[in-house]
Amino acid sequence: MTGEDPGPLVRLFGLTGGRARPPGESFNLVAIVTTVGMPFEQADLTPEYLSVLSTCRNPTPVADVAAQLRLPINITRVILGDLRREGLVTIERPQPAAQAIDERIYREVLHALRSL
Repeated sequence: MTGEDPGPLVRLFGLTGGRARPPGESFNLVAIVTTVGMPFEQADLTPEYLSVLSTCRNPTPVADVAAQLRLPINITRVILGDLRREGLVTIERPQPAAQAIDERIYREVLHALRSL
């Protein structure tokens, strides 16, 4: 041992309890996180967990949550997985662009093409 301070690595390890993967179903960087509830005992949560709940009051992509926390994506995913398990956030996959367009628009485009 050199006696040097290992820096944030120990803190990050402690923040996730040594876990490197989130509990439950996996999610990617573009998944949308939304806060659905606040715990009654907020003192039980670390500042990072409270920051996620505050940030995600509006739907926010996972990548933006990690940037806001200034934490590695692995750590952010574990935090988000914990909050999801507790029922405090939802994590939803974004719709593919083709599914996001309303069927009415397709009909209007088809009608316009036929009228040409």
